[in-house]
Amino acid sequence: MYVEQIYTGCLAEASYYIESDGEVAIIDPIRETEPYLQKANTRSGKIKYVFETHFHADFVSGHIDLAKKSGGQIVYGPQANTAYEVYNAKDGEVFSLGKVKITALHTPGHTPESTCYLLTDEHGKDYAIFTGDTLFVGDVGRPDLLDGVMSKEDLAGMMYESLNNKIKPLADDVIVYPAHGPGSACGKNIGSETFSTIGEQRAHNYALQEMSKEEFIAKVTEGIVPPPKYFFEDARINKQGYQSLDEVLEHNLQPLSAEEFGAETANSILLDTRGANDFEKGFIPGSVNIGLDGDYAVWVGTLLDINKPIVLVTDEGKEKEAVARLARVGFENVRGYLDGGFAAWKNANKPVDNIQSIAASEVKQMAADGAQLLDVRRPGEWSTSHVSGAKHLSLANIEEGLNEFDPKQPYLVHCLGGYRSMIASSILKKHGFEKPINVYGGFREMAETDLKMELG
Repeated sequence: MYVEQIYTGCLAEASYYIESDGEVAIIDPIRETEPYLQKANTRSGKIKYVFETHFHADFVSGHIDLAKKSGGQIVYGPQANTAYEVYNAKDGEVFSLGKVKITALHTPGHTPESTCYLLTDEHGKDYAIFTGDTLFVGDVGRPDLLDGVMSKEDLAGMMYESLNNKIKPLADDVIVYPAHGPGSACGKNIGSETFSTIGEQRAHNYALQEMSKEEFIAKVTEGIVPPPKYFFEDARINKQGYQSLDEVLEHNLQPLSAEEFGAETANSILLDTRGANDFEKGFIPGSVNIGLDGDYAVWVGTLLDINKPIVLVTDEGKEKEAVARLARVGFENVRGYLDGGFAAWKNANKPVDNIQSIAASEVKQMAADGAQLLDVRRPGEWSTSHVSGAKHLSLANIEEGLNEFDPKQPYLVHCLGGYRSMIASSILKKHGFEKPINVYGGFREMAETDLKMELG
């Protein structure tokens, strides 16, 4: 038996490759099929099953393309109604894979169709459970994604039953393999590790402690921030089906001259995917900077309108990656990319903007001179510790909150390390703010200076 977690940091998502005696099962694949097909080919395995734990809301799964290319059978749990052909497993149904068994355990709560898959090894011992968004390390899946079809309290009640009846009775040494790790918006506060054990989670996960159903519902539904806007569209795509990624790439990878690119920007989102250090030195006015070197797909999905077309500025050679990673979260309407990159725009003598960045050691003096600190980290990060006198506006909510800020005021924009702060600075610029100032190293480096900190 061979089990491998294939982790995609851009999505904070984990898919799984399971193999026994030449037969392969894939669980929760991302949009690109190559990693799974290549691994199976390298190991002389044949994909027999493509298991889906639920209708993912935070990314478009690769199950349809993978099944077509490999001949594997798509398997969902009960209550998963799709517009394409799948096999719906019954609760407790056992699937043979070489010399091992995989048992479908229907665990509604995150969604009604949510299903975990219990892997039993060649000796009949429970080895691992693939929990999807039912159980994370230190957390459980959010129960508020049915958009009014079912209340979060009703779903949380289902999750209580699923955890207590299906998950907690498992042995302590059973490995917990969830679908997401830290940074995912599918949970409130997912732990730093990407896998664990039942024993560790029973001891440390707040949701697996002994409590009444009413207490559980209150804890799980408390403090849930609204989901990113694209979640509901991605869930719909995963239910209804989609065109192949190969077709998306063919349609979206269109090189545009500086003139053609300029014409497209009037009705498109201008997305610059270069690193922050390059972007700050010069960019096309109106650009939003979300770099490929960070949580690109997650922030695209959180901040941009999935229904609007996009034009791309990328480093040369990164065009395909930028388009493919957009498709991971359902953004498929890309009009093209700037042929020759930003240099082509400059060489055409087109207008250019820039953003000032400063070191953490300069913050104190600039604040004394009248610049306002603006912290764009998540609410939980802010409440743990922040610079005294700073204002808070989480990046996820930045456009909704801008009307409370003065466009003429200089702002010292910071996050934890610098990735999110440049995204925020670019959005401020786009909306007419005259002087957003990015802080290199963010709060992490600011905490090493003599700036005064406070809690809450």
